[in-house]
Amino acid sequence: MGQGDVHTSYDDESGRWVNRREGNKRASDSHDTAADASKRGQDLARKTGSEWIKHRKSDGRVHDRNTYGNDPHPPNG
Repeated sequence: MGQGDVHTSYDDESGRWVNRREGNKRASDSHDTAADASKRGQDLARKTGSEWIKHRKSDGRVHDRNTYGNDPHPPNG
């Protein structure tokens, strides 16, 4: 992976959903809805072959994730 994984989360300060690459302080983009932010976050991860991780608005815990590119732990079967 050339670039860090993409995290989609709710930013309390701005009141918007943001996508941020690991290692970056600033968000790559921001959106009014979780669905729009998730779609864009997945596109960003797909372009660089990295992992996309969505966090819950309520507690910040991981809600969903998907690996694009070379998955080091593919599912069996």
